[in-house]
Amino acid sequence: MTFRDWQPLSPADAAREVHRRLRALPTAQQRAIVALLPDERGLTERFERAPRDRPLGGVPYFLKDLFDVAGEPTSAGSTFLPEVRPPGATDAALVRTLRAAGAVLAGKTQLHEFAYGITGENPHFGDCEHPRFPGRTTGGSSSGSAAAVAAGVVPLAIGTDTGGSVRVPAAFCGLYGFRSQAGDAFIADAFPLAPSFDTAGWFTAGAADMRAAIDGLVGLHPAARTLRGLYVEPPGLDADVAAACRTAAEALASPADRETHETIVRGFAPALDAYSIIVAHEAWTLHAPWADRQRLRYDPAVWMRLQRGRTQSRAEVGQAQVALAAVRLLWAKIFLACDFLVLPATPCAALRKAECTPENRSRLLALTAPVSLGGFPVLTVPVALPSGLTTGLQIVVPSLASPAISWVLSRQNA
Repeated sequence: MTFRDWQPLSPADAAREVHRRLRALPTAQQRAIVALLPDERGLTERFERAPRDRPLGGVPYFLKDLFDVAGEPTSAGSTFLPEVRPPGATDAALVRTLRAAGAVLAGKTQLHEFAYGITGENPHFGDCEHPRFPGRTTGGSSSGSAAAVAAGVVPLAIGTDTGGSVRVPAAFCGLYGFRSQAGDAFIADAFPLAPSFDTAGWFTAGAADMRAAIDGLVGLHPAARTLRGLYVEPPGLDADVAAACRTAAEALASPADRETHETIVRGFAPALDAYSIIVAHEAWTLHAPWADRQRLRYDPAVWMRLQRGRTQSRAEVGQAQVALAAVRLLWAKIFLACDFLVLPATPCAALRKAECTPENRSRLLALTAPVSLGGFPVLTVPVALPSGLTTGLQIVVPSLASPAISWVLSRQNA
């Protein structure tokens, strides 16, 4: 069901339909997707209060459990955050904006603990499986949000993206994903992973709904001239992914010439290490006040990443900051030459549990980290693979005012 399918429903029918669609999922998937769901009566009341004459009037959405909702706990995929962090006294800025646009909060979603993971695994609440390919992951960390949209429970779900946490799940689940801009008001009051790189974002199943969501929340800007996009294909992609992304990109952008391609690939090469070091440093700084007391309650993999931040030297962080500056300088040069850059979103299709290895995590982040260092908005569009699985393209733009977002979406509808 699209936004337009949901909007004519009565409040009671809409609330009933959300609950019916969630109950239709396997029990394990329900637990892995939803962190907090009001009962049917409570949800009906929310639909009754929603202004129907607004851009998203009557559209139900799920909210990644990093954003505060007044009177409800924010757990960030953990078992203890409400014990060490007071609940928010007010709704997050993004929640207020969604309410003003007429959207209806249907509940909160699970995530990779503390948003510190790209695979969607969570030992506390269950790994988030791909709704259409059991045994494969949705990707993370916005795993529950992506799964809720991919399963058709709701047409819109909010996520966050620090190192690819909207882009990877969107690609794995065949969704449209939007990552906003680092440091904007939508992310400023969410529970952070690494404030330098954190962004808010959302998922939809189709281009028309993504267009409506972006227009209703941040505004779309039409193109007044012919836009120029460049496509760059980094090494290390699976053969089917490389072929599919290359074909999909042809409709949007020209391939970079050899010299430009080599300059960008070479310039992006330090991004993964720089990203990993800075994120670990910022995450440990945030968790340090309570981490040792809660040691045994962390996901062991998340704990290990936090410990990297605890033990790395000032020199390592300093070198990472130098690399960050170099990548940002390269981005400035890229956007002097083109209006948007197109990159593959993942090197592979959705992973099986046994494939959620450190090596594959690095492969994923190697594609997404350069954009994270730049802090730019990204529209992720799905790309079908011959197997029936999906990957995606990252459409990287220099600002939220870029007309490339509207331009690309208009071609997705064609």
